[in-house]
Amino acid sequence: MSNETATAAPWNKGRRLPPEPLGSDEVRLLFRACSNHAPTGIRNRALLAVLYRGGVRIGEALALKPKDLDAIECSLRVLHGKGDKSRLVGLDEGAWALLGRWLDVRDHLGVNGHQRVFCTLKGNSLAASYVRALLARLARKSGIEKRVHPHGLRHTHAFELANEGHPLHVIQNQLGHANAATTDKYLRHLAPLEVVRAIRGRIWEL
Repeated sequence: MSNETATAAPWNKGRRLPPEPLGSDEVRLLFRACSNHAPTGIRNRALLAVLYRGGVRIGEALALKPKDLDAIECSLRVLHGKGDKSRLVGLDEGAWALLGRWLDVRDHLGVNGHQRVFCTLKGNSLAASYVRALLARLARKSGIEKRVHPHGLRHTHAFELANEGHPLHVIQNQLGHANAATTDKYLRHLAPLEVVRAIRGRIWEL
């Protein structure tokens, strides 16, 4: 069994750790740590784009099939989200360009439309454990000391949407939360970082 398809439970299963959204510069470092020429690098950049710019859960991203993608609307159809609920997820054009490039490589490799969007070069499904290990490896390569993991990119997506002033219901629907209270609680876990930065910027002289 390859490293890409091997399965393993996340190291922090059962533990609640504080969210650590990444800064925009840190995210860029992750993308730059992926090869822009090798097929696996192109795939991994596309996967990072979907996790970061779509805010989807790792299982939702790895379950996507080509039929779930709409290039005209730049959207993804998550068929079985949390609670087995489906939803439409938006992507920006920059993220879609990375995804489209992988789809072209995927077609060139001869992977058929019945296989998952994010697959090995032979068309086999990727394992979530591979993605978790990939992000940790990219973080080390980039010199990022924060804990970098798939759900952290979801946190980062939510944090950026809130900072950009998007309404709560838009963030709720994008993330696939059952109700706005869950989204509000989710964002409150991320807010302390902004509080610290705001207080740090106050002027005081003795």
